[in-house]
Amino acid sequence: MAFQDIRKPRQFLTPADMGFILIMILLIAALFALNLYLARTLKGGEWLFLRWSAARAFLVDGADPYSSTIAQRVQILAYGREAYLNEYPFALNDPFYIVLLYIPLALFSDFPVVHALWMLCSQAALVGIVLLALDLSGWEPPGWMTVLLIGFGLLSSFSVASFLSASPAIFFTLIFLGILTSLRARFASDEFAGILLCLIAYQWEISALFFFVVLVFAIANRRWGVISGFVMTLIILGIVSFLVNSSWAVPYIRAALFDWSRKADYTFATTLSYIFPSAAIPADRWLAAIAGAILLLETIRSVYSHDRHFAWVAFLALALNPMLGFAIFPTNHVVLLPALIMIIALIWERWTNRRALISVAALFLIVLMFYGLRYQTLNAPERLYSDALRILPPVLATIGLYWMRWWAIGAPRLWADQFGTRA
Repeated sequence: MAFQDIRKPRQFLTPADMGFILIMILLIAALFALNLYLARTLKGGEWLFLRWSAARAFLVDGADPYSSTIAQRVQILAYGREAYLNEYPFALNDPFYIVLLYIPLALFSDFPVVHALWMLCSQAALVGIVLLALDLSGWEPPGWMTVLLIGFGLLSSFSVASFLSASPAIFFTLIFLGILTSLRARFASDEFAGILLCLIAYQWEISALFFFVVLVFAIANRRWGVISGFVMTLIILGIVSFLVNSSWAVPYIRAALFDWSRKADYTFATTLSYIFPSAAIPADRWLAAIAGAILLLETIRSVYSHDRHFAWVAFLALALNPMLGFAIFPTNHVVLLPALIMIIALIWERWTNRRALISVAALFLIVLMFYGLRYQTLNAPERLYSDALRILPPVLATIGLYWMRWWAIGAPRLWADQFGTRA
């Protein structure tokens, strides 16, 4: 008696799968080629050049990654000369375990290739940022709106500036959202959140208040896995760093203290001193105290609340961080993208009849405003435009987040409550 094998033949990849993979490979190759052209044509990449030069100096030459020689090379790339006293000196102030993360890039000797790879990874990270921000906002927009938000994230003036300068702010933003996602009740992975927290605990002009919010949340909710994951990761990275380079601590501390003590960078105090030139108490101290008090209050209110409330506070922390007196670099404003997505989510939910028109118009106006300001900074001598480019994004993000505070803090609406509002 013959038996017929009725099992379907297993095929690892269908022709459709292979076609999709081929298209993606061609798109990635084309995007890399475009990035490489931009890296070779346009001057920039100073932030990556700083870390790449430090890692390469240590790996290839066995030199001190914190030496002034490296800072001078970056200054020549950024300014075409050595920096003046009132300009950013580009002295490396990252802990050595962060420098070790750049070792794979140090294997490449051609910096434009490194810059192109960095931009390609940054663009992929921005797509992930938009998708994670949508999830944390509790918003499921139609497909065309998701594509539009991804396009906005890739082409906004701050994203493009971050690509060209090779700032790590995009990867910081992805880590921020990764931490928030790991802390969510249904995806709780406290140790992983602690590991990620260790990777942002050094560039405080971006991450100081976010770090504070997560720390308060972990302690208040007794999520000790976050603390243990952070401490254990820091210990392991510290041990590895000292085994690889036992003399890095003193140069790093010296560079960090120098960066903290100098007053050459633009801060909120720069503008406030123009507005309140004769104030008895510096206005920037009042601003820092008020911003810190507001965030502390909001953090305490959010520690036992739902996920969207805590995400709102975390995004508020990123918006308020420049107001504490840290140096402000426009390339770091890309960290405000998740806050913008949460604000657009409210527009979408509140104005059901014209949600598409208002959302698209808001994104268009934001693009127009900040590209216009960037154009003016290149063509007008007045400091008004460059100052506005630095302080307007965090101010507007803070105003927008407080405008939709009632929606973010209120309990998430049930499906039955939303039935009558769907357009």
